[in-house]
Amino acid sequence: MTKYGPAEFALSISSLGPFESAPHVAVACSGGPDSLALTLLADAWAREAGGRATALIVDHAMRPESAAEAVSVHDRLAKAGVEAVVLTRQGAVFKSDRQAAARQARYALMTEWCRRANILHLLLGHHRGDQAETLMLRLGRGSGVDGLAAMAPVSENPYLRLLRPLLGVPRECLIAFLRSRGVDWIEDPSNEDASFSRVRVRRLLPELGQEGLTEQRLAATARHMARARVALESAATELLARTVAIYPEGYAVLKAGELLAAPEDTGLRALSRLLTCIGGNRHGPRMERLERLYVWLSRGEGGGRTLAGCRIVRRRGPGHVLLVCREAAAAEDAVPAAGGILWDGRFWLSADGPLDTQLGRLGPDGWAQIRARKPDLCVENLPADVRNAIPAIWSLEEVVAVPHLHYCAIPSNERVANGTELTFLPPRSLGAARFSAVPGYA
Repeated sequence: MTKYGPAEFALSISSLGPFESAPHVAVACSGGPDSLALTLLADAWAREAGGRATALIVDHAMRPESAAEAVSVHDRLAKAGVEAVVLTRQGAVFKSDRQAAARQARYALMTEWCRRANILHLLLGHHRGDQAETLMLRLGRGSGVDGLAAMAPVSENPYLRLLRPLLGVPRECLIAFLRSRGVDWIEDPSNEDASFSRVRVRRLLPELGQEGLTEQRLAATARHMARARVALESAATELLARTVAIYPEGYAVLKAGELLAAPEDTGLRALSRLLTCIGGNRHGPRMERLERLYVWLSRGEGGGRTLAGCRIVRRRGPGHVLLVCREAAAAEDAVPAAGGILWDGRFWLSADGPLDTQLGRLGPDGWAQIRARKPDLCVENLPADVRNAIPAIWSLEEVVAVPHLHYCAIPSNERVANGTELTFLPPRSLGAARFSAVPGYA
């Protein structure tokens, strides 16, 4: 077994940069050997760079002893001189799909903490064994190249970068590192719960290894798939750059003729990324539905289509041009217009609206109000499909302001329209972070 320590970690994490000077990074720490080793290694690396690391310990409140366990991990890190924070989930115990629900809650808590602390990087402790398990789970679901590339060493959301610097490192190396430091850890009992598919796959791996499907070879296969994914994504990115224009109102115009002239896999990948961005989704549509839309595009048929929360319609005029916008009926319901929220998964409100107002879609009723009050408002370049889904500030049944139209119901209070900051900020941008292959370690 190859030694793994601070020097090796510095090489691992440097490949995931660049980082700001004197970096302050957050580390997800459950107290298990993987995350605990990552926390200690990240703390040493950050200090060497003139910065610091903060461990984020999430208490899911799913078991009676979880609060005490979180405090125990906090105290253990404090003794090691590592800054740590306990984040406690509020709400009822999850009744179904517990692992997925807990993971979503965990990421939400940590992301919000990082956003408030202005931290740009959150480190996760997934290692080579986790990567091999993910590959097997994706294989069982019939995944294609993207799925078989398994976990990305770098991924992004609108607020921070998620880094997995240990994806190429065997778990045994991390345990050996902790033992060399005289550090003990805790084990999550859910890691032995056979009701979870990942646990069942983990138990199968030793037997599969006897047939050549070792953890090391499975992780290597994921690296090969990652390289293929990188090539396909690069081609899709180049295609999108040539064929798509994105507008701040949250819609896009697509040159469908050029998209269809590209290789089919590249066109499908670009189309999926476009719909994911405009629809405010984290994942693309199912392949069979995407392929049906692609066939409709290739046939040049009239009318429109909906997919992934988007409406796709042909634009009048020369050329094979499409309008891709948010499907108004799929947009999120109105929410209080308080600054610091993401509405509809796509628009970030960074300044408060007036008191007792809500942020929601404009819709036909709102548009009718605007036209009645300001018939000279010029919106020739904003199609009706787009107008229906753009965000508006409402007070009861009245439209108070529509920042994207520079409209305010009270002329003397133009500050409402001009001071309310709405930014199109979908969770998956059109130019998504480039997937990268994980270098092998041992």
